[in-house]
Amino acid sequence: MWLPFLFLLISGIVEFGKVTYLYYTLQKIVTTAASYLAVQNGVNFCPDGGDPAIAAAIQFALTGSTDGSGPPVIPDLTADMLAVTTQCIDPVTLALGDCAVSGCGTPVGAQRPEFLTVSIPIGYQVRLRIPYLLTDPIPLRPKATVAYGGGS
Repeated sequence: MWLPFLFLLISGIVEFGKVTYLYYTLQKIVTTAASYLAVQNGVNFCPDGGDPAIAAAIQFALTGSTDGSGPPVIPDLTADMLAVTTQCIDPVTLALGDCAVSGCGTPVGAQRPEFLTVSIPIGYQVRLRIPYLLTDPIPLRPKATVAYGGGS
């Protein structure tokens, strides 16, 4: 009589552990990409820039190599699922906000960011596999913000 309940409880604990480990791995991926990118010099953070340093940082976080030749750490996690955004401190209000991109397309370039944020905005979908229970996918959305130390 208690055996089905016990089996359901144990499988739920195992699935919770898998989701926790997967979230930790995703958090390490976005932190690695942010840390790698934070020390790069001359990165073009314009929205249409397509800077190779940003692509290399994302590939390094996903595969362990900057050219993407290694096996992916997490299956089905692709480079276009990760987003890199910049944040600047407003000198008047001292609040953190988006950086001005008005200089993009000019030799001066965009405003130098104070912080970089790497995230998975749409989330990495995880479906729990617990017997006899149908669950909706859970979107895991880790985010890492680091201070930018590279030069522009």
